[in-house]
Amino acid sequence: MPPDGDDYLRVQRREEGGSRIHLDLHVADVVAAADRATALGATVVARPDLGYVVLRSPGGLVFCFVRHPASAIPRSAAWPGIRRSRVYQVCLDVPPASYDAECAFWAGLVGGTVEVLPSRPEFSWLRGPRQLALDVLLQRLDRAAGPTTAHLDLGTTDREGEVARHVALGATVRVVEDFWTVLADPAGLPYCVTDRDPATGRLG
Repeated sequence: MPPDGDDYLRVQRREEGGSRIHLDLHVADVVAAADRATALGATVVARPDLGYVVLRSPGGLVFCFVRHPASAIPRSAAWPGIRRSRVYQVCLDVPPASYDAECAFWAGLVGGTVEVLPSRPEFSWLRGPRQLALDVLLQRLDRAAGPTTAHLDLGTTDREGEVARHVALGATVRVVEDFWTVLADPAGLPYCVTDRDPATGRLG
């Protein structure tokens, strides 16, 4: 639970299957939102009588429409050594075959646009009409097939120190890139620690 802002990250115990990331989209009318999503190509997975609808994107990523609000961004967490960090982004990992369709779906769903990163065209940001609790990045993968998955990105003022903190908690380093490090949590779920400002999501 953050000291301020909304609890926009939650952990859910699954009855079966491995660890995964799914998105919750906060709307006033979940039924109308689900109808609009299916018109854009989503598939309804479940409509439990609990005020939310579970769907799957055209590329296979599970997401939900929920009623409760959670868009106020909390402050970055402070750690010893004047280091700060925050989960600022969710990255949708999309195989090439479904990349264009998945970009069009998510842009249509939030009423936004897709902004390609010029220096790394395999990455595109989803830019909506309003600020979301998490930035949304779409990454075109090298593998040719499979469903769309997702991982979380943390921004930090000290990547080396933050990675060391995560390793001490049980994470494993997989890949070190120019301005981000790929890790896996103890359950094997991948995520990244980046050099981006934890408050703004921008590179220093």
